[in-house]
Amino acid sequence: MNATVVFDTSISLDGYMTAGGRTADEPLGVGGEQLHEWTQDTEYLQEQIAALGAVITGRRNYDDSIRWWGADGPSGPARRPVFVVTHSAPATAPEEGVYQFVTDGIESALSQARAAAGDGVVTVMGGADVAQQYLEAGLVDELSIHVVPVLFGTGLPAFQGLDLGEHVQFELVESRQAPQAVHLRYRVRH
Repeated sequence: MNATVVFDTSISLDGYMTAGGRTADEPLGVGGEQLHEWTQDTEYLQEQIAALGAVITGRRNYDDSIRWWGADGPSGPARRPVFVVTHSAPATAPEEGVYQFVTDGIESALSQARAAAGDGVVTVMGGADVAQQYLEAGLVDELSIHVVPVLFGTGLPAFQGLDLGEHVQFELVESRQAPQAVHLRYRVRH
């Protein structure tokens, strides 16, 4: 059985994955870090990590996040493998890190992530470009969206400009309210 592929992202009420004014020091834009404040809900976060088998991310997200993730990756001490889709591997990476750099496309990254995930979920997380590539290719089984109660007005939109060919329909699987976000999970209708 193939692992479930979940595109997981936090967005503002107006659909942005980052606020405007992104810089190297503020990769989520000015004030954009509030998109991740929901991770303080450690019970919910631990549930998500427990189900996680592997992560796929893009090079920009890796470059923006490595200083916080360190060798353990976004799953922290759980140390789930991270497959970074990139045109070329970086010159250096954290020693004994969980990262594998995939230079031969999103399908290869998915194949490797599924093999590593076992019975766990394969999560596609940031950046927007890689996530949109998976959505456009029809390789996503579910969306996990953490809607944060803020309007940014500008930033990097989560779904704008997708080339899907046809509408993609979803069904709600789970909805959970928390003070910092509403967690929504949708399954793709085939």
